[in-house]
Amino acid sequence: MDRRWGFLIGLLSAAWLLLRSGHDEPRPPETPPETAAQRCFCQVSGYLDDCTCDVETIDKFNNYRLFPRLQKLLESDYFRYYKVNLKRPCPFWKDISQCGRRDCAVKPCESDEVPDGIKSASYKYSGEANNLIEECEQAERLGAVDESLSEETQKAVLQWTKHDDSSDNFCEADDIQSPDAEYVDLLLNPERYTGYKGPDAWRIWNVIYEENCFKPQTIKRPLNPLASSQGKSEENTFYSWLEGLCVEKRAFYRLISGLHASINVHLSARYLLQDTWLEQIWGHNVTEFQQRFDGILTEGEGPRRLKNLYFIYLIELRALSKVVPFFERPDFQLFTGNKVQDAENKMLLLEILHEIKSFPLHFDENSFFAGDKKEANKLKEDFRLHFRNISRIMDCVGCFKCRLWGKLQTQGLGTALKILFSEKLIANMPESGPSYEFQLTRQEIVSLFNAFGRISTSVKELENFRNLLQNVH
Repeated sequence: MDRRWGFLIGLLSAAWLLLRSGHDEPRPPETPPETAAQRCFCQVSGYLDDCTCDVETIDKFNNYRLFPRLQKLLESDYFRYYKVNLKRPCPFWKDISQCGRRDCAVKPCESDEVPDGIKSASYKYSGEANNLIEECEQAERLGAVDESLSEETQKAVLQWTKHDDSSDNFCEADDIQSPDAEYVDLLLNPERYTGYKGPDAWRIWNVIYEENCFKPQTIKRPLNPLASSQGKSEENTFYSWLEGLCVEKRAFYRLISGLHASINVHLSARYLLQDTWLEQIWGHNVTEFQQRFDGILTEGEGPRRLKNLYFIYLIELRALSKVVPFFERPDFQLFTGNKVQDAENKMLLLEILHEIKSFPLHFDENSFFAGDKKEANKLKEDFRLHFRNISRIMDCVGCFKCRLWGKLQTQGLGTALKILFSEKLIANMPESGPSYEFQLTRQEIVSLFNAFGRISTSVKELENFRNLLQNVH
């Protein structure tokens, strides 16, 4: 009996020692759960495809050196008033479902709200050239070059006609002389979430991507809400196709994707969080941002879209650096009729442009449309026509506020592309007087800077969302 108890006690002691030694062994540290910020941004770092620039350099340059001054410029009268025709019919289909929500509406300016200098004489570009230009436009409306006009004015009429119908224009711009065209205060009609979504909104982007981005119908785009569900192999097929494109067509897709991403960032950053009869509260909606950009929720597509946002930033930044000589000419004015403010705003504009010019890692557009001249010219024309078609699609957007900002941003990007491919014309501009070969209208100038302002704001908002998502799992 004693032997049995001794054996049992010994066995229990050995088991206790074994268990104790197991508890004493150090356990491997548990891996902390991945944060939402990591899922959205871990791949959005380092160098960008087809570029020599990295995300971190852009963030630092934009957020701390450029963004504050650019916002100040865009709040000035010259840049806040944009003339637009929101009543143009859709040229592609008739069954447009108009958004009836109040946040989709646009409030145009009353006639006395817009500075007289903007309404009367700043249509083309500078105060000094306005008298000549008004003569030109009057002659154009008559449909012929009046022989009683001065020789200089006759020449200007022909040159302006050539400019307005130029093959270098990437957008089909509104006829701002139309009675349906109205001035809009961009500060009072900000781009933000309106509730416009679903099949009608999807159709706009689907037509843009499927019919205007050089993509064959057999290649399926990832996460297309109007297509049947896709497997991983189809996604891989899409990116294999994309990487196999020439650099110009690949850049075209990435520009459109970047613009789309930027718009989605704005909608997530200025989201209607509370709506009562007393007030509306707008702010950051991290859930909305995650649904659009989280690496898991979007099957890896979200981070790619954010990198394309940085790509369009570099393209528009490069265009602004190239067009500096146009704005440096002494007779160029940001003409509103207020001489003191106009002079101050031009000084601020040039400060911003020189800051942009100092950016160390600009995009190199020289690889575009290189090689055989005949093939390059055809490719450039295809590029231009595809983008011009996208500008026409904006008239099919059922939400008027979305249409306003869509038209402005496509015109701004189109103006940036026009600048990039007009390097020789810019270099040959006279130091003073009207430039007949290269010209920017006030509409193009306002859209160019406001479009870049939207992209710049998106990059800044990414920093805000990074911070907001740090503790979200």
